[in-house]
Amino acid sequence: MLELAGIIILGILAQWSAWKFKIPAILPLILIGLAVGPIATLFTEDGGKLIEPIWNGESGLFPGQSLFYFVSLAISIILFEGGLTLRRGEVLNVGPVIVKLITVAVIVTFIGSGIAAHFIFDLSWEISFLFAALIIVTGPTVITPILRNIPLKKDVSAILKWEGILIDPIGALVAVLVFEFISAGAGEEYTATALIEFGKIVLFGFTFGFTFAHALAFAIKKNVIPHYLLNVSTLATVLGVFVLADLFAHESGLLAVVIMGMVLGNINLPNLKELLYFKESLSVLLISILFILLAANINIEDLLLVYNMEAVLLFVLVVFVIRPAGVFLSSINSSLKLNEKLFISWVGPRGIVAAGIASLFGLNLANQGVPGAEYITPLVFMIVLGTVLLNATTARMFAKLVGVFLKNPEGILIIGASSISRLIATYLKKNKRHVVLLDSNRNNIRKAKELGLDAIQGSVYEDELMNNIELNDIGYLMGLTGNSDINKTAIDKFQKHFGENGSFRILSQEEMSDPENNPKEGLFSPTDDYVKLTDVARRHPKIQEVRINSQEHYSGLIEITKTDSEIIPLFVKNNNGDLSIIPSHSQEVEIEEGYMLVYLGKELKIENNADKTELDNTISDDEEDDGIDEAIKSEKKEDKEEDKN
Repeated sequence: MLELAGIIILGILAQWSAWKFKIPAILPLILIGLAVGPIATLFTEDGGKLIEPIWNGESGLFPGQSLFYFVSLAISIILFEGGLTLRRGEVLNVGPVIVKLITVAVIVTFIGSGIAAHFIFDLSWEISFLFAALIIVTGPTVITPILRNIPLKKDVSAILKWEGILIDPIGALVAVLVFEFISAGAGEEYTATALIEFGKIVLFGFTFGFTFAHALAFAIKKNVIPHYLLNVSTLATVLGVFVLADLFAHESGLLAVVIMGMVLGNINLPNLKELLYFKESLSVLLISILFILLAANINIEDLLLVYNMEAVLLFVLVVFVIRPAGVFLSSINSSLKLNEKLFISWVGPRGIVAAGIASLFGLNLANQGVPGAEYITPLVFMIVLGTVLLNATTARMFAKLVGVFLKNPEGILIIGASSISRLIATYLKKNKRHVVLLDSNRNNIRKAKELGLDAIQGSVYEDELMNNIELNDIGYLMGLTGNSDINKTAIDKFQKHFGENGSFRILSQEEMSDPENNPKEGLFSPTDDYVKLTDVARRHPKIQEVRINSQEHYSGLIEITKTDSEIIPLFVKNNNGDLSIIPSHSQEVEIEEGYMLVYLGKELKIENNADKTELDNTISDDEEDDGIDEAIKSEKKEDKEEDKN
């Protein structure tokens, strides 16, 4: 009882530590497992482990093959969740570099690492290539914490993010297929019989995964399963498919659940997002227990197998030769610069899928008596721990060294994707600023994406936005919804993450009527709230520019906007084309001759028309129904959705 409670407590403590110190959770989990397992034998009086996963007659948690069964079931759930995250459309929409990273680089890693393991450790080709298949995967759970606080260009962050997401199920599938091939040939010397067995594994794995995915999707769509039983019914189905497939063809269960997850993730299900949340929560608990158990199950003799210069040589080849080779081959003729290729080559930590499947396969093959199987778990754990430690401690420093670290992030996150937000975002994009819109209203997000804007459907009350490494170049935050509570929440919650250069929000009616208490984060104008902003955009859907001659000229223009209800100042553009957001305390903006005032509304009447310029391609929203009433209705709908969240 003490050991079981201790594993759960230590696991959650490790997860909290990972969150607190912004490191991958797998690092403290494995270190804790090693500390209470093999390392503890060096200090305890009886030479035993503090936590013994396998029952040895006196102590231990799992008698006989029970640990193997628990690991198998846990890994099946983790792999199913990984399969759920793989979208066919995402694979088709990602850039050429990402496609090559999950194809060309995978082949380079698989072949290169297999050859290296074979010749360095004198392992059989089968075991060597199983090791190579296991270290293909990186995974978002290890990439995200490392990159979360490194400001990078959007392209670099996107490449690393999508590589991790897409390669997880792909790498798992490759590893499972190699394992099935080895299992089918164990003791058969890869005769025709062994190849037939391998064919059965692939056939039943694909068949059961595909069939039950569609069956479950049909049951969900037809409301056969009540909502409150949806998550647990899915869990029961996954476990059932794993066991059933294994009965028909031994070792086909893992392949079946990976295929099931991939198929289900590409079916249009209304409850898919909720299902993913449940699986993520369950995976956190399983991973916390699983990796402490797996690390604790390693014996000191296993660690000594990789406590040598051969392991160091293998690590160096995998990290500093094979990974860069795959990245550079994948980025030929791409727009990536040399320093960006170097950084992507440097950041390749292996993750949870690699360590989990390695332990499972190591146990299984060792039980089958496959020569060299004892090397699988310690070698993979060595690569996982080494890469996570290396990247977690040096990624920020290396980003600065090669020049990909953004010292002054210029991206802008806009809360709200209504018509006025889309109008402003389109102008910003035309002026080469990375801008992202966040809105819970699906229709607003759809319209934003149709305009070619980056948009995320979500709520300011959710925490997952802070894990989005594609927002690493965001330095400005703008609250632009009609709900003042949402705007204030966005500033309070995300100011440190996304607003280090400036956090602003549109004023509420109450704040606008009390100029003396104008908040420091007020946006654009002290006399215009969301309703006025939307009304001006409806009557004058144009963002225009006028030249500023001096600080006094700027102050005079601002005074005009305060008295004219059809003109709202937005930005100041300097002589280099850089934009600065105008706060409601607009006197704080420093002006030089030649700067431009960017504003929304009708044409400013000034004496010298030669000084007046309008954006070459006037930006207008494309919505016939974007009257003020419709805009407010849209925001009210958004507010209701936010309240539900």
